[in-house]
Order: sequence, then structure tokens, then C-alpha cells
Amino acid sequence: RVLTTDTLVAGQRLPAEGFPPDALGHRALAVNLSDIAAMGAEPAWALLSLTLPGTDETWLEAFANGFSSLAERLGIALIGGNLSAGPLTVCVTLAGQGDPERLLTRSGAREGDALYVTGRLGGGAAGLRALLAGSSAEDPQAGVYVRPEPRVEAGKILAQLAHAAIDVSDGLLGDLAKLLAASGRLGADMSSEAIPLAPGASLGDALGPSDDYELLVSLPQWVGEQVAARLGCEWHRIGSVTAGPDIRLDGEKVVAESRGYRHFT
Repeated sequence: RVLTTDTLVAGQRLPAEGFPPDALGHRALAVNLSDIAAMGAEPAWALLSLTLPGTDETWLEAFANGFSSLAERLGIALIGGNLSAGPLTVCVTLAGQGDPERLLTRSGAREGDALYVTGRLGGGAAGLRALLAGSSAEDPQAGVYVRPEPRVEAGKILAQLAHAAIDVSDGLLGDLAKLLAASGRLGADMSSEAIPLAPGASLGDALGPSDDYELLVSLPQWVGEQVAARLGCEWHRIGSVTAGPDIRLDGEKVVAESRGYRHFT
């Protein structure tokens, strides 16, 4: 069994006002599902702790609909939680299950592995920027941030084949650095032209803090080439794992630690 938890706080990577409650319900579960997907596990049950500044039955009904719609689609049972008064905060704890011999961690990457990502990157940052600039939550660009789609099915397939994985929730460079450090101070070579960008996103959006919730995977090159048709989503090779410990982009060393999201800066 695997466990994960994540918290959404209004005003911290989440607009303080105007965020649709049904989208918040979806997002609160989806960001946790992304962690389960990165382990190649099957989601099972959730706990929900909700802190609200006041009582609003219409808001609560919409929030519950957004949460339950995604939960029902993936067979997740909400088994309990807590309700408190205070600044808007949503905390979800999610449990999953899978074969212990096949569950993915961050620590299994090997020198010579290929690095792949699902989907496209930078859409979370571009979507939040569009939302803060006044775009509707229903706008396609904002929607990438508002309603992320966790790669649960892809993660379960990759668990049988990959060496290591992490979800890209804090930006490509920052999360790649975590994977490489956990795997023994390895390095990476990447090409900027190979990094798939979401519509409206820049390379900086993809590399720096961005709520993309795609999977970054280290696996043998031949596996990466053969698995694409099975995943049901876009699948792009962005580079290779090296002896390290440096991360290089287009041949130039980059300082990854300064590019990821930091909660207290």
C-alpha cells in the first residue's frame, strides 16, 4: 500500500478568489492522484480535510460534485475527513495499492537510461497566468491548470517497465533534480527542442515552477520506444541519464535547485 497527501491553500499557488468550487474539488484529488500515478499504483481510498471561511451550501455542493466525479471515475472511496472554520484550505490524503515488486520510486534511475515525459509541459504555469489575467476557468489554456488530468493508467503500465519516476508538479528541472539525487547523484543531458511545450507555454514555464502533473520517467531506451502506443497519452523523449551529477541543457550546465517551486520564498 502507498500513501500520499497534498494541501491546497487559497493565495498559495491557487487564486485567493474566484476559483470554481467544482474545479477545486477536482484539482484537490487530481494533484494527489498524480503522486499515486508516479508510483504506478492503483488509487483506493481518500480522506478529505476541508477548512472554510464560512458556510455556503451551493459552494459545498459544487465542490463535492467536482471531487466525487473524479473519484467515481477512478473507483476511489471517500472514507472520512474533517471540517473546520478558517482560511480556505483543502487537504487530501490518498491511499493506493500495487505489487511491491513493481511500484516505482524516484531512486531507480540508471546511467544510460532515456528520460521521457507524458503530455506537454508548462501548461500549468501558462494556465495560472491566464487565469490571473482574467481568463475564464473554462478557457482551454486556463483549463490545463484548473483541471489537471493525472496519468494514473500510464503510471500503471510504466510500473512494469520503468526504473524510476516522479510527477512534474514543481517544474521539470526541480523534479528531475530530485529524481537524479535519489538515484545516486546522477546527471542528465537534455535538449530544449525535445521538451514538449503546452499551448501558450514558454520553455521557462516548463523548466521552472509549473503545476503540470505529468510523469517524468527514467527507463531503458528500447522500452521507451515500444511503450508509446500503450499509454493513451503523448510521450516524448527529452534526454538521457548520465554519470553526473550535472544537469545539462543544450550542452550547458543548469542550476536546477533555483528553478523549482519553493514554498517559503
